[in-house]
Amino acid sequence: MTVKVPLKETALNAERIARIAREVRHVCREFDADGFVQSVMTDLPGLELGARIARTSEGLRAHLPVTGPEALEVLLRSLPTTPEAAGVINDFGLHIYSPHSDYVSRYLCSAEYLDQALAALARMTGYFSAEVAVRHFLAEFPAETMKAVDAWVHDEDYRVRRLASEATRPLLPWAPRIPLPADAALPVLEQLYTDPHLYVRTSVANHLSDLASSQPDLVLSTLERWKQSGHLNGEHFAFIAREALRNKLKEGWAPAYGVLGYAHDAPIELTTLALDCSELRDGDTLRFSAALTSTATTPVHVMYVISTTGRNGQPREKVSFLRRASAGPGRELRLAKDHPLRSTARWKVTPGTYSLALQVNGRRFPSVAFTVLSS
Repeated sequence: MTVKVPLKETALNAERIARIAREVRHVCREFDADGFVQSVMTDLPGLELGARIARTSEGLRAHLPVTGPEALEVLLRSLPTTPEAAGVINDFGLHIYSPHSDYVSRYLCSAEYLDQALAALARMTGYFSAEVAVRHFLAEFPAETMKAVDAWVHDEDYRVRRLASEATRPLLPWAPRIPLPADAALPVLEQLYTDPHLYVRTSVANHLSDLASSQPDLVLSTLERWKQSGHLNGEHFAFIAREALRNKLKEGWAPAYGVLGYAHDAPIELTTLALDCSELRDGDTLRFSAALTSTATTPVHVMYVISTTGRNGQPREKVSFLRRASAGPGRELRLAKDHPLRSTARWKVTPGTYSLALQVNGRRFPSVAFTVLSS
């Protein structure tokens, strides 16, 4: 059995703290590398990931012989020549460099160092994505930071362009909120939605998804405008729209399906859902099937919905994607799934009565019941 190692243990550990010390010591002979490693590693094992990042940047602050712009220059020079030379093999970067941007937001977020600090974050983001650090500057210096963001959308490095969208997301996960209107960065997205790199377009879609939680009509009109512009091919538009509206699609919001070309009132019928077993336990597989027919050729977007009542008496739903296809007269579209019925961080499987339903183009069809037994 494979044991899953927590991210915090691989992100910042003894080996990586020692590597940071070597890289900084290489460009700054006065840096107390041994003292840095000893002090950080005294605390690190008992800390979660966010606290490990903060503790490492605090250690850099305590053991660097310089502060302010001089310290920033040391950190920048300590970076390998390119992200690839540092061993970065994905778009997001290596956690070993997360303390560097944390240092910038923690110790250089001031009017005096603003331009240098923001330029440093744009450089660092290729080594480890710096959107969380940028948000501290957006909170303290919103207008000035947005000017830098506006410049980043034209950067040659796609990771910097992505930073412009990601740092300004209204609901960026695991990050502080920023005191800007939810749609403040919409002009930034207008510059980036046609970006040639998927990493950037994915951020645009996630940004719109955040915005859709409070202003769905604005997101819808924005997508309609982008669709009509002809600047995106069909596949790229569909990806952005599906991701931007993913929560609205789960809710069955008809306009979300409409912008993607799925008719809410499509002439379709479904057979009754068939379950292989109606009594299951946490860890079992929920197997189900049904058949879809249509009297006219029509695209269909199918989700399945598992519903129950929580311990607090409130309804709970888990909505998952099943299939996209084209239905038409004279042919039956089989819909089937083997769904692992197990608890996750977001969905706890508890004993009780459940129901399963299919949702086609946002329209929910009659459900069938099943029971989860005690283990």
